[in-house]
Amino acid sequence: MYTNEELTKLAWKLRRDTIEIIMAGKAGHIGGDMSEMDILVQLYFKQMNISPENMDDPDRDRFILSKGHSMEGYYAVLAEKGFFPLEEVTEQYFKFNTQYIGHPNNKLPGIEMNSGSLGHGLPVSVGMALAGKMDHRSYRVYTLLGDGELAEGSVWEGAMAGGHYKLDNLCAVVDRNRLQISGSTEDIMHQDDQSERWGAFGWHVIEVNGHDMNELEAAFDEASETKGVPTVIIANTIKGIGSSVMENKAAWHHKVPTQDEYETIIADLKAHEEEVGV
Repeated sequence: MYTNEELTKLAWKLRRDTIEIIMAGKAGHIGGDMSEMDILVQLYFKQMNISPENMDDPDRDRFILSKGHSMEGYYAVLAEKGFFPLEEVTEQYFKFNTQYIGHPNNKLPGIEMNSGSLGHGLPVSVGMALAGKMDHRSYRVYTLLGDGELAEGSVWEGAMAGGHYKLDNLCAVVDRNRLQISGSTEDIMHQDDQSERWGAFGWHVIEVNGHDMNELEAAFDEASETKGVPTVIIANTIKGIGSSVMENKAAWHHKVPTQDEYETIIADLKAHEEEVGV
């Protein structure tokens, strides 16, 4: 079992892997890849019952990347977990006729659902969680949403259904980096207070620093112990975290670094990794 310090260090390393995937494919949603990484690492390496060995087990935990455009970071995590080789991803990502496309592809091992059309992940996760209840299965369902995605009406239909069916085996996480492709979420479609909104649909709400592994672990533990209602974790994050080249800049929602930017970003990420005292 990893310590949270080890997971923090791993997250910085996987951000570097993500940059390599983006540079190789010459495409990618780099800002959200960076902001989601700590959440994915905590889930895949400490929380979820999922591995290449049990991916066909009906009691495995399920994960849906609802913000499916942030796929490069997810590839890095799945590769590190052993679902497929990282070298295969970097060689094939975004190439003609590849399976390693820019959104989740459930033809690949470890991926439950094709996603990317925003607003679909939570409703599908509700269905998976409800099926688990009906079949008396022990698995939990997790889904990661972008905060810009919350403007989609289907998100709130899913939230209403999740609360109605009291799906305590369901945990949603909002990557609350406050930026989307066209600017600030608060300018484009105001959405605070998140706690009031989710609470109104009958959800247990936890708010955390989405880059603090200790806070994330405590939140996921609390979610698994909460009975009778689904849980949403509002993870306050920084888009493009790790380098001043990208941090908190909406232009880095989807962008490929120049060679000079690449070298600076990799150096910055490596410095963060080396700062972690493991």
